[in-house]
Amino acid sequence: MTTVDGQAGAAADPAVAPRATWREWLGLAVMCLPTMLTTVDLNVMFLALPHVTADLGPSSTQQLWISDIYGFLIAGFLVTMGTLGDRFGRKKVLLFGGAAFLAASLLAAFATSTIVLIVARALLGVAGATLIPSILALLRSMFKDPKQMGAAMGLWGTSLMAGVVLGPVVGGLMLGAFWWGSVFLLAVPIMGLLLIAGPVLIPESKDPTAGRLDLFSVALSLLAILPFVYGLKELARNGWEPVPLVSLIAGLVFLAVFLRRQAQLAHPLLDLSLFKIRALSTALTMALMIAFVMGGAGLMGSLYMQMVEGLTPVRVGTLLLIPSVVMIVIGNLAPAIARKVRPAYVLAGGSLIAALGMVVLTQVGSTAGLTTLLVGLAIVYVGGASVGPMTPFLVMSSTPPEKAGAAGSLSSAVGELGVALGVAILGLIGTATYRGQVSVPGELPADAANTAKESIAGATVVAEQVGGPAAAPLLDSARDAFTSGLNTVALVCVFIFIALAVVALVGLRHVPSLGDMPMPGMPPKEKKPAPDAAGSAQPVH
Repeated sequence: MTTVDGQAGAAADPAVAPRATWREWLGLAVMCLPTMLTTVDLNVMFLALPHVTADLGPSSTQQLWISDIYGFLIAGFLVTMGTLGDRFGRKKVLLFGGAAFLAASLLAAFATSTIVLIVARALLGVAGATLIPSILALLRSMFKDPKQMGAAMGLWGTSLMAGVVLGPVVGGLMLGAFWWGSVFLLAVPIMGLLLIAGPVLIPESKDPTAGRLDLFSVALSLLAILPFVYGLKELARNGWEPVPLVSLIAGLVFLAVFLRRQAQLAHPLLDLSLFKIRALSTALTMALMIAFVMGGAGLMGSLYMQMVEGLTPVRVGTLLLIPSVVMIVIGNLAPAIARKVRPAYVLAGGSLIAALGMVVLTQVGSTAGLTTLLVGLAIVYVGGASVGPMTPFLVMSSTPPEKAGAAGSLSSAVGELGVALGVAILGLIGTATYRGQVSVPGELPADAANTAKESIAGATVVAEQVGGPAAAPLLDSARDAFTSGLNTVALVCVFIFIALAVVALVGLRHVPSLGDMPMPGMPPKEKKPAPDAAGSAQPVH
């Protein structure tokens, strides 16, 4: 009820969202730790793999499965687990996933054979797929005030980025002090805390109208996502080969069948009507493309530092801490800015800043280019940081509460897919540029020449093998050609970021600032009554 002086009591105004208490903020802290752990586990295996190889002796194919199966199954089960949370309760699914993650981590830590380790990593992927969709949906129900939800998403996004940043650091320290299995034991205290504190601090939420789970749709989703992601990774790793190409096409065929079935079901696994929400579809597009750019450009930048500048992986990780910390800081500022400024302008501005950073990367040279690379990456991270926490916020805030789990799974799935697409497509662009520009000395044997033309890593191996006067020109040419590939990829990313700025302005121009934004299920904010000629307030109709 509006009083005569135009003020409304928060408790009585149905348009004012209830504010979160200390219990919700503690619940957020408990859920941020598993979020961070999922990204740590995604990266730490690359550091541990040489130790695993020395101990368990896996074949080259088994090494690839040890590294990749975790990410494959997270991507494959995200949609299913998000929908399971909507149907059976997000808190139940989160706690079940936490318990399964803990058990699988113990199995991986004490694995005595390659097969056991691969199975444990697969179980970790399935369990990890339950976490982020459930957490995003729970945040949606715990923080109903848009300003608080923006802050909560910023903190949650920080934990996600912190896992990427801290994974190599923490993994390196633990591998230096303990055996390789110790990296999996990080899950014990983190998931233990979730299982102890979660039942007390985290409220349950679910869709009361959800129907039964369609198992055929679950199978179709796996048959669509797993072959598609596998094909992308293999194309990025080995170039155009028949098996990954067939896998990619098979995934697209099953995706078409999956989407057709979802359109026909009364209670689909994935509600396609969500894509009709303009803010949600725009935010998902931006999340997909920012992951695409960060995945591909990040790969090229990391390879440049190792193959052209000759830095060790530990040194690369240390240097990338600086732009990564900047990204975390800016990522938390973006929701605060969006309280006063429309998200469209925040995201468009961030995209243009990132485009400027990519312009800097087009100027990286094959000699003395490290400083230019780091400056360019720092600018890209500053611009891209606004997209990180803002896109999940826009997805969740524009979604009906009963569909929060499905929306959370989409937000996570497009990130996984974007990275895979970026590594594959931008990696192929960089590789094509390299192959078109590298010059191989004529005196090299045919097999060695072909290896050198394939990649800069191959050229480095060949140069070490042949030595003599042919080695230096080959390395110089390979470094110049790879740097040209990096410059080309950066130029492509300039246009992608400019396009994202346009997408943000067009697709999100109707979304108000966080301070004026009602959440789905809440009535719009009541307009403040205007005073009449005598100065008393009159209701606004």
